[in-house]
Amino acid sequence: MPEFFEVKPPDEALALWWERVTHRTGVERVSAYEALGRVTAEALHSPEALPAFRRATVDGFAVRAADTFGASDALPAYLTVAGEVLMGREARDAVPPTGAVLIHTGGMLPPGADGVVMVEHTQRFDERSIEVLRPVAPGENVLEVGEDVMQGAPILPAGHTIQPQDIGALLALGLAADLPVRERPLVSLFSTGDELIPPDAPALRPGQIRDINSGTIQALCRRAGAEAQRNPLVSDAPDALLAALEAALPVVDMLVVTAGSSVSARDLTAETFNRLGAPGVLVHGVAARPGKPTILAVVEGKPVIGLPGNPVSAMIMFMLFGVAAIAGLMGADAPAQRRVPARLSANVPSAAGREDYVPARLVERDGELWAEPVFGKSNLIFTLVGAGGLLRVPLNATGLRQGAWGEVVLF
Repeated sequence: MPEFFEVKPPDEALALWWERVTHRTGVERVSAYEALGRVTAEALHSPEALPAFRRATVDGFAVRAADTFGASDALPAYLTVAGEVLMGREARDAVPPTGAVLIHTGGMLPPGADGVVMVEHTQRFDERSIEVLRPVAPGENVLEVGEDVMQGAPILPAGHTIQPQDIGALLALGLAADLPVRERPLVSLFSTGDELIPPDAPALRPGQIRDINSGTIQALCRRAGAEAQRNPLVSDAPDALLAALEAALPVVDMLVVTAGSSVSARDLTAETFNRLGAPGVLVHGVAARPGKPTILAVVEGKPVIGLPGNPVSAMIMFMLFGVAAIAGLMGADAPAQRRVPARLSANVPSAAGREDYVPARLVERDGELWAEPVFGKSNLIFTLVGAGGLLRVPLNATGLRQGAWGEVVLF
């Protein structure tokens, strides 16, 4: 088998791969208080208008706006105080002509009133009347029925990741329970290699390496909204990996395998994916550094990823493909990467035809953000520790010069 079928740019690889993924997670129902970060399984519509009644947006006096026209400090309008709107009570008594009703923020506008004079623009004339020092227009300082949302209006689309403000809106409409959301994807993680030992093994022997990829990828899965299970280490025997994947495939939503960086290890992983089921491997190699050996496959409509064994490569490629897949399994768009522009503190070499991702520290100098590249090989996990993100070198650039502006993808 050749080392790579055809190396593809990351965006092209993702599109080609995801086009064949048909599997989606199921639906469950949760309360609004448990919905943060969950993805809506269907479009939600407002069961009622909000606000449900006309209400004041300030403390002051509900009035007939026409009674205040022309009012000023020199020539105030005199209005008779006809009562008070109590909070939480229905305002039934109408405001009479040249009358005013004391009202508080959020209070229900009484019949006949079409504006609210701020209390700061009034002063007491006597026990029964006030002076209005500023005019109000009809509708001023008033929320109309449905001004926030009309009954039946769409409020959240399907595939929407619920944010804190969304929870407030749902609670305002009484939608506190029984919200349909997508189940969190279950990702099964496998690390392969006879050289690997569990991280909690008592001691390393010469030639042995602690498995850190499964723990790192598990953390990325959880941050992206998925559940991830780490499996026992798998040997380099082809049938051992196939048996492990066959057992997991029916009960999980995505499979992720991290393998060695040798050509034979990559070929073993690709061959095993093809043996697992159709259509099998769709992308065998990505035009990116680090991470070129990444394999993207689909089996029974489910996404399957083969990551390089080098921890930096594995982490960066899972950020590009795995995080997008987790969102897609829940019917959501891939989350937008948080990116910031920064000046480079050193030259960054590259080669045209690939995207480079270089760990970088971010520092501020004289009001500008600078990126300090952290150069290192893709098996050195500590190049990422202390870095603020990844400096992205575009696909067809031959490098970035010191002092030039670059783009940093934030962790």
